[in-house]
Amino acid sequence: MTTPAADSQDPLSTVEADLLIVGAGPTGLFAAYYAGFRGHRVAVVDSLPELGGQITAMYPEKQILDVAGFPSVKGRDLVEGLVAQAATADPTYLLDRTASTLTSTDDGVVVGLDDGTAVRAGAVLITAGIGRFSPRPLPAQADWLGRGLEFFVPSFAPYAGKDVVIVGGGDSAFDWAVHLEPVAASVTLVHRREAFRAHEHTVQQVRESSVRMITSAEVTAINGTATVESVDVEAGGETTTLPCQAVVAALGFIADLGPLQEWGIEVSKRHVLVDPAMRTNLPRVFAAGDITEYDGKVRLIAVGFGEAATAVNNATVAIDPSAKVFPGHSSEGP
Repeated sequence: MTTPAADSQDPLSTVEADLLIVGAGPTGLFAAYYAGFRGHRVAVVDSLPELGGQITAMYPEKQILDVAGFPSVKGRDLVEGLVAQAATADPTYLLDRTASTLTSTDDGVVVGLDDGTAVRAGAVLITAGIGRFSPRPLPAQADWLGRGLEFFVPSFAPYAGKDVVIVGGGDSAFDWAVHLEPVAASVTLVHRREAFRAHEHTVQQVRESSVRMITSAEVTAINGTATVESVDVEAGGETTTLPCQAVVAALGFIADLGPLQEWGIEVSKRHVLVDPAMRTNLPRVFAAGDITEYDGKVRLIAVGFGEAATAVNNATVAIDPSAKVFPGHSSEGP
């Protein structure tokens, strides 16, 4: 997947925009396109070095089934399409940077990034998904990260012909087990409980495959010299050594809103509260996507797309009071 490079300006520069979007996942990318449709100058900031948010970081190869117009679309392909669509707005991407501070002005806001860059905008749209996220560590991981141990599987090719051990019982663990099974020499899934958090359909797919499942067990040690060569698995008081060349620790992740919590935004259980226009309690600050909360909220990519359009149209009036909320349909344009 080709990702536009981060803006190459001096890190202590000031970026001017009509709308600053905080979060470059699917909702943020669609919002960038829609802001361009409304004629805005757009800047997009994200703490990750690539566009696509959780999809790029966690499941780029997974088939997504609930996006309108696509019976099935691979995560990587969906992001590529969204990036191409957003490109029509010619957005300024500020990647691998965190939005740290928010200051209100008479005619907009100033958002300070962690590298010293200041972004002056007429409004801010927060599309940060679950916020900043970091993987839960594997107790036995020591310094094996990058030497055979990984938290995410952005590509299946590196696992071809290898014996792979996946640790976890959630959706990511089972999704990766399903997709790696035809690629790897062998796949073993280790989970500390008998029950799984993953979707039952995916669990059944794994049960019917060649994947070996070891439950009520834990990986207690990773062994090898330069790279992973085996793992020790303890189950029922006995320890078994499994040869493997790759370990995927799919133990979930820890998410938080990071510096956004210091902005004074009203939140509930790590989600930003919004009204039907996607306004937060702060002037000129809107939110859309998984990060939002309101009565009846459903966290789907499809819902995030609609919220992005709602937020951008209402932000447009905040940026330019003479503008209308509804701009007409795109098909009515030239």
